[in-house]
Amino acid sequence: MGLMGLMGLMGSAFAQNGFNMPYSQFGIGTGDLPYSVPVVQRLGGVAYTVSGSNFINPFNPASYGSIGMESFVFDMGSNLQRTRLRSGDEQATDADGNISQLLFGFPITKWMKMACGLLPYSSVDYESVAQGTYNGNGTVKNIYDGTGGTNMVFLGAAFNILDNDKGRRLQAGFNVDLLLGRIQRALSYSFMGIDTTHYMDKRRYKETKLANLMFDLGVQYWEPLNERYTLGVGLTYKPYRKMNIDEKVLIYTYHASDQSLVDTIFPAAGQSDDITSNLELDHTFGIGLSLARNNRWMVAADATFSGWAGMKYTEGMNPPVFGESTLDLGPYSRYALAFEKTGDMDASSYWGRISWSAGVHLENGAMRLNINGRNEVIDAWGCGLGATLPMRKGRSLLTLSVGYRSFGNKDLLQQESLSFGISVSSCERWFVKRKYN
Repeated sequence: MGLMGLMGLMGSAFAQNGFNMPYSQFGIGTGDLPYSVPVVQRLGGVAYTVSGSNFINPFNPASYGSIGMESFVFDMGSNLQRTRLRSGDEQATDADGNISQLLFGFPITKWMKMACGLLPYSSVDYESVAQGTYNGNGTVKNIYDGTGGTNMVFLGAAFNILDNDKGRRLQAGFNVDLLLGRIQRALSYSFMGIDTTHYMDKRRYKETKLANLMFDLGVQYWEPLNERYTLGVGLTYKPYRKMNIDEKVLIYTYHASDQSLVDTIFPAAGQSDDITSNLELDHTFGIGLSLARNNRWMVAADATFSGWAGMKYTEGMNPPVFGESTLDLGPYSRYALAFEKTGDMDASSYWGRISWSAGVHLENGAMRLNINGRNEVIDAWGCGLGATLPMRKGRSLLTLSVGYRSFGNKDLLQQESLSFGISVSSCERWFVKRKYN
């Protein structure tokens, strides 16, 4: 979609009955990972050194190594999100909710643990109108709309490489991720010229289907510094991937009154409506450090680096169905810092067993747009708060979180989200052989 479409989305998003997410027009849409998962949201996005025996952290597969030998972990969460769009003095708000994660973890052997699950990855949701002139003969109304999204299904394993009596632990793991989704986009031209008999209303439609594999690797290591303090290190890596995606394209004229098809422009007779486009995921590196004091508190920091944010989408049709995109690519980095006051499972009061946490994050180059020949770098920042409440003598957890994220700026378009998350991590003893009936 070109510059005219982008500006139309921004200018008319406030006049629609539904709620538009204009930034989701690009690529395969926009997503909130890792912030949409309450366990990570409560830490402001810190994830690389986080692990536990009774919850699952899919953002570093090495963390699965901490699952208990006799445990089956079921982790389910949801998010309620209120979003506000602001452009200049105009604004609009709306709210929605969805499942944030559905995760399972279990041991295979003493040294190998596995996890699998489902995570919403991206969403596409926009509908807007822009108006321009056509050959000096009246106006043309451009109607943009898009719906759909993608989900990620993953299967991962972790291996306990080192676990000695001095407290040193080393875990390594991997994920195989399957990205699944369906996205529908359309651009309709409605001609309103002085003499419209010479013009036909036209519509461009594209359907994208995804079923692609990705991979990521992770390592976690803990080194006791003395009797009180433990240093944690986490590393993650997503290798470069270029993936083909199947798309169907239909360009046709239609009757504006009843939307019925009049004449097909593409595909022509004997021509297929299938095209092959591709997605590229650049090398992505993550590093995390944490310092914990005797399970009383923890401070942790993450840093992520990549050639660009998200996925690069290249359409397999020339010229592109919706015109040249205004999206540019450039270096992307993310930083997060968190503090957690760890609950004491031996505390006499229940309040003393609750863990409290807070964190902040900053994203540089979350999106780049070429507007009027100027490269607009769109950054993002946010914060999170949360509490982890133990259940069933601490084996199961209830996590409550609240997060804020700001994307863009008011001069262009600012998208602010306030999220409330809840997740239940049930840790059951499924693999215990009873000594007595």
